[in-house]
Amino acid sequence: MRTEDGYIISRCLNGDSAAFGLLVDKYKESIYSLAYSKVGNFHDAEDITQEVFIKAYQKLNTLRRWDSFLAWLYSITSNLCKMWIRSHSRRPDSEYIEDDEAETLWNSSLESYRNEELIGSVHEALDSLPETHRQVLTLFYFGGMSINQIAKFLGTSSNTIIQRLYRARSRMKEEMLVMMNATFEEHKLPSGFTLRVVEILKNIRIKPISPIKAFPWGLSLAAGIIAAIIGLNTNIRLFERPLANPFAQGESRVLNIGVYPVDIMRSSETPIISSQQMNDDGLGTATTSLQNSLFMASQNEGGTWTKKTNMPTDRTQLSISEVNGKIYVIGGSSNAGVSSTVEEYDPATNKWTKKADMPTPRYFLATSVLNGKIYAIGGEKRDAPFSIVEEYDPTTDKWARKASLSLPRTCLSACTANGKIYAIGGMAARANWLSADVEEYDPVADKWTRKADMPTPRMCLCTVVLNDKIYAIGGLPKKWPPISAMEVYDPVSDTWTKKADIATPRTYFASVAINDRILIFGGTSDWGLGDATLATTIEEYDPDTDKWTVKGNMPEPRMYCPASPVNGKIYVIGGLSAKNQIMTLVEEYDPKGESKSINFRGSLPTTWGNMRTASNR
Repeated sequence: MRTEDGYIISRCLNGDSAAFGLLVDKYKESIYSLAYSKVGNFHDAEDITQEVFIKAYQKLNTLRRWDSFLAWLYSITSNLCKMWIRSHSRRPDSEYIEDDEAETLWNSSLESYRNEELIGSVHEALDSLPETHRQVLTLFYFGGMSINQIAKFLGTSSNTIIQRLYRARSRMKEEMLVMMNATFEEHKLPSGFTLRVVEILKNIRIKPISPIKAFPWGLSLAAGIIAAIIGLNTNIRLFERPLANPFAQGESRVLNIGVYPVDIMRSSETPIISSQQMNDDGLGTATTSLQNSLFMASQNEGGTWTKKTNMPTDRTQLSISEVNGKIYVIGGSSNAGVSSTVEEYDPATNKWTKKADMPTPRYFLATSVLNGKIYAIGGEKRDAPFSIVEEYDPTTDKWARKASLSLPRTCLSACTANGKIYAIGGMAARANWLSADVEEYDPVADKWTRKADMPTPRMCLCTVVLNDKIYAIGGLPKKWPPISAMEVYDPVSDTWTKKADIATPRTYFASVAINDRILIFGGTSDWGLGDATLATTIEEYDPDTDKWTVKGNMPEPRMYCPASPVNGKIYVIGGLSAKNQIMTLVEEYDPKGESKSINFRGSLPTTWGNMRTASNR
């Protein structure tokens, strides 16, 4: 949840020092993480973080562009850290203990000693990384920032951040990452940090802002959007009541954002724009129309979910395929390392059975079924993409090596159409980064053939076959965030065609074809640690109308969650939670439900509406 920095800054410059607490709460973890990545000491990082916000407040009237507040904080933090490092380099050994009595040292607990050892190990591991990698790793795990937020904070591209984070992770052992997470969790900023800063600011006077004639930036943007919407259709009614209180019937309450109390009004982040008359509650019930389709996907009631027996082995970034009514879960990665495990799930008995391991352990692989056999294609192990293709026969429970891809690839997708397998997109060698390659596999000749490139190069996409055509959906392009693009490949003509975009851009998701429709589940629209990063909606595509419809929400939102249809039902297996925890959850989705009108109350996501600090009420 965010507020406009410019609005808060204007409040501060007009005498409301308490409003600055919102900015402290919003950015304190990021600044604290950056400071720690530079000085390597939690206590000193906390002191620097406090000093950053005090200096920022004192110099607030010198900030020319309010939308660059975060970059300004980064600059102040970097300068203060440089000063700290210079001052400490001139000191004698700061770790030397001179006056502590022997009894005090003796009474230090063993647990305290172990904690110090743990912190030292984590700091040593981080210190072995290049500064750019150390910063990104600390901001991501310690600061809880998403890829987009880190990119904006450091003033670089999301793609660069992805590469740095990937390389930093690959250089650290799995157990060290776990240890680092535990250490960071124990050394968060104290709960009273924001209030402490606000108390200090009460005694600081800053130069007030001079009156301006122009619209504030946020108001100008809002006015422009409203004007553009009105220009679409003069019959569209944004509000049927005076604008003074458009959210009058919403839910108002005081929340604690961090430790700072904020009075908010709940409202929808999805526009409710209708030519119909609103109900007395100001929200209304409306049937989807052409006007509404401009702003959101159609809404239908979804099917039903049933929990099934969990997957025996915890892992993620795996692949699944269905043969003769049974689902085979292959490969992946976990805290224990890269996996070669193969497990068979039988929906009829709701039981799991261990099968022969895949010869080559790997994750981010793709699998596809042809003539009753499963082909495991590409993938990676420790930052090394594979071209390996291995064939599994469920009848004999044996593996065989097949012709390799012409280009090693990971994070690709694969599917079967017209008796051939198609390997599409992914990430190739580091120099090439993304791939638009399409290769066709002929099982008779045991040979791969290059086909027409996919128009949009991407990785971590989904492909699904419907009516002998291949639909390539979503994924990651050259720059973050994920895309919503869908392109259709015709194997007969070797051509691509653009189709309707999905409603929610996403990657690390699942897609299936069932009942002449395409359904997509899960994934993420942003790579971060908070629940808001996960895509919760289920979307259904109708090829006859070239339209997507929202079918409801997943009961357990997750990413890296492959899905497979069996006997008219869909099984979503495993995944990664919003907090990057591996899930063994298995859920069955029965895609039933009739089209109904939308009841907006209680079913829409919330966003910031009218906001003010509780102290000003």
